Amino acid sequence: MNEINSKQWPFIEAKKLIKRIDESKKKECIFQTGYGPSGLPHIGTFGEVLRTSMVIKAFKEMSDIPTKLYVFSDDMDGLRKVPLNIPNQPLISEHLEKPLSSIPDPFEIYSSFAEHNNQKLIDFLEKFSFNFEFKSSTKHYKAGDFNSGLESIFDNYEKILNVMLPTLGNERKKTYSPFLPICKTTGKVLQVKIENLDKKNKKIEFFNPLTCKNESSSIFDGECKLQWKVDWAMRWKVLNVDYEMNGKDLIESFVLSSKINRIIGSKPPNNFTYELFLDEKGEKISKSVGNGITVDDWLKFSPQESLELFMFQNPTRAKKLYFDIIPKMTDDYLRLRKDYEKQNNEEKLQNPIWFLKKDNEFKFLENFSFNMILNLANVCNAESSEILWGFIENYYNNIKRDDFPMIQELLNYGVEYYNKFVLPNKKYRKPNELETVGFKKIIEELRNIDEDCESEDIQTKIYKIGMDLKFENLRDWFSAFYQVVLGQDQGPRLGSFIKLYGIKKTINLLEQRLN
Repeated sequence: MNEINSKQWPFIEAKKLIKRIDESKKKECIFQTGYGPSGLPHIGTFGEVLRTSMVIKAFKEMSDIPTKLYVFSDDMDGLRKVPLNIPNQPLISEHLEKPLSSIPDPFEIYSSFAEHNNQKLIDFLEKFSFNFEFKSSTKHYKAGDFNSGLESIFDNYEKILNVMLPTLGNERKKTYSPFLPICKTTGKVLQVKIENLDKKNKKIEFFNPLTCKNESSSIFDGECKLQWKVDWAMRWKVLNVDYEMNGKDLIESFVLSSKINRIIGSKPPNNFTYELFLDEKGEKISKSVGNGITVDDWLKFSPQESLELFMFQNPTRAKKLYFDIIPKMTDDYLRLRKDYEKQNNEEKLQNPIWFLKKDNEFKFLENFSFNMILNLANVCNAESSEILWGFIENYYNNIKRDDFPMIQELLNYGVEYYNKFVLPNKKYRKPNELETVGFKKIIEELRNIDEDCESEDIQTKIYKIGMDLKFENLRDWFSAFYQVVLGQDQGPRLGSFIKLYGIKKTINLLEQRLN
């Protein structure tokens, strides 16, 4: 084991894992993430796979033990309701309660609904260069890969019932069974009471309400599937899973699955619980409600690395996931990336950037930020990046555009973000009497200032004007500039902004707002 002192959470998780593997004498470490293919992959899917991959990266830095990441699709689950965002809904409604892998593809591309969504998941993850091995519940069940685990559940049937039944309501208790037989006549997943266990032949016996007959099913080879908490436990055992994350909403489920896992003679995986995302109103994001943003939404306005950073930071804290956090995350990424380029190897391991994708060449400008781009776009009502380049070339002498591909990328993002979110919400106000005096003093100072002055000199002069005018709170003085001149409540460091925008242009802008 390579000793690493980084306090970043993936390294802490990796250290625990290495201890687990050393104690077990295993030759490889298995990571798993789960996916329900009744819907398309979403930002939560991305976050779980990304965070797990960050732990794997830390693990590999500390150990030579081989790793695998399984992305597991629960595609044998019965479809309970027709998703609203698919075509051919009447067709799909005819197949409710069947395994997703037995339902036609509503898009009429693949052999089943599950295959369609599974392929979307694979394409989605490959797009971001994740290294994983895809696993299908249906294929494993039908191939007999889970037979040994199913037998363990069967042999410990009563013990598992004793774990599960106290957690259920009275009505649910009456029909609950760890095993869900697949109806041979209709193909539907049956939620039925198991009347008897045929221990010799490893079969379950039950009354089938769809055929009104007493029937039996083998527990093997896909004739049955397990309830998901029991399935989770069985899967850990058969696949030798060492590590799995889950959202806060599955804490209780993990506890129950862990108990079942121990009953069948296995050790539950190391676990990491992450908080759920909140929307702009502070409510939990739900893919069914559609109150969040997608990965593609984010990538319209900022590089992938900023989204990765968002996922990395404070995973155990509930965080707002909405469009207004994108500028801050973009600037946080740029700041950390600038630091990273100057750090030694030990310092880099403490920097979140170490865990992110870094295959792009990073060449950036000092005193430049994404928020600065947005504010430039604001004052010029920019419809393209070209007008913004004019200011940049004026500020940074002898700059060559081709040398700064990231700047061009960020300018494009900034224009998109400005036109989508800033422009529709611009609200200017008139300055009050005191503010008017202050703005006139700024104009006077700017007329007398050297064009080659430093941005800090401008900042100091604006600060002093606010002090001389005896603003009770200097924050109000700067806010007045943003509200009156830029039409927004917050803004950039004024000295840097005025220097970039240009002293003469700022004078003209102030005069326009005063008239």
